[in-house]
Amino acid sequence: MSESRDSSPLRADNNTAIMSYTSVDFEVHGRVQGVCFRMYTEDEARKLGVVGWVRNTRQGTVDGQVQGPTDKVQRMQEWLSKKGSPSSRITKCNFKNERQVNQLDFKDFRTTY
Repeated sequence: MSESRDSSPLRADNNTAIMSYTSVDFEVHGRVQGVCFRMYTEDEARKLGVVGWVRNTRQGTVDGQVQGPTDKVQRMQEWLSKKGSPSSRITKCNFKNERQVNQLDFKDFRTTY
């Protein structure tokens, strides 16, 4: 009889679960300032259970970082790319520095200045 192994979360030698999370940086372009984009981003992140931060840039974009379970980060990426706040008009969203991390760098999701 063979034993089935769960590929996630990762397991250490002592059979203790080690969580693996996804971390990704984002920058959203379009009409994203002055339309409550950051507030809606915070709300969506909290609903999904991801952590990180969001801020306005001097270039008129919104950038930030999202961390959490891969499926939830992917749902947040979809929201950032296609939905946003009701009054926003997203023209493009860039994601970079996507990587796996063993622990989260943040306790919640916040707007930074």
